[in-house]
Amino acid sequence: MSARDVVKEANPAFYERYSKLEDSDEFWEFLIRPLRQSIRVNTLKAPLEVIVERLKEEFELEPIPWVREGFFINVDNLARVPEHGLGLVFGQEASSMIPPVVLDPKPGELVLDMAAAPGSKTGQIAQYMQNEGCIIANDPNRDRANVLIANLNRMGVLIARVTTRDGASFARFENTFDRVLLDAPCSSVGMIRKSWRFLREWREKAVVKYMNVQKRLILAGYRALKPGGVMVYSTCTIDPLENEEVVDYLLRKTDARLERIDLPVKTSEPVLEWEGKEYSEELKKALRIHPNDNDTEAFFIAKIVKPGDGGE
Repeated sequence: MSARDVVKEANPAFYERYSKLEDSDEFWEFLIRPLRQSIRVNTLKAPLEVIVERLKEEFELEPIPWVREGFFINVDNLARVPEHGLGLVFGQEASSMIPPVVLDPKPGELVLDMAAAPGSKTGQIAQYMQNEGCIIANDPNRDRANVLIANLNRMGVLIARVTTRDGASFARFENTFDRVLLDAPCSSVGMIRKSWRFLREWREKAVVKYMNVQKRLILAGYRALKPGGVMVYSTCTIDPLENEEVVDYLLRKTDARLERIDLPVKTSEPVLEWEGKEYSEELKKALRIHPNDNDTEAFFIAKIVKPGDGGE
């Protein structure tokens, strides 16, 4: 049975919707293929070169082109690697390392991570800030926030303050944060490679539900961003309603602009028309990553800037 037949049998509505987006055999094969294990070396705890040399004594490492600290690694169970338990490396999917790279936080800044759990991107942000400044790491679910706290402790993150608010409530902190990351809750199509349940349980009505949540959050995050600041919007799904539609909504409601992202990563064309609706040409600057582009999870990343210099 071909990959497309497997998907069609598991969830016919899923197949019907996304075959309109991309319908190559390669797309379907990679969508259900198990993910390669990847790690991010945590330089908050030790120099990059030292950890890499130690790992090379036992494992094969393949650098991830778009993240200096990222590597594919040939290990079946990362939990058995001592460096993982010590927080020297963190298991993080290769494409999920892109949003913090695009955010490009600096030491001393005030950063809002609106949907932070389980904390891989928060740790990466703290790494780039060299543990100087402050990160507000938010997740409204207390159980997920506890996992977030445990992971931040293991990674040696000292500058994060964990909150459990509805992310939309940050709108009241107008023009406050230097940078904002909204790695939004989504239908997780890109994570089918990790868990079959994301395919089996996928429903179009959930896509619409997430889209409405995402629109609330992106407006709140943009409001909380300082003039001259940078906001990154990302999801691990391919649905245009959760990606281009949400960013187009922000562009229409505010003075936000997009910046082009220059990274050595293969991408698919952003969607500028979907279900009869046309989106801004600005969306051409966003990254749409399908599973077959780089043999990773699917991802969508947009770099948003707020006009102005923040009065500094």
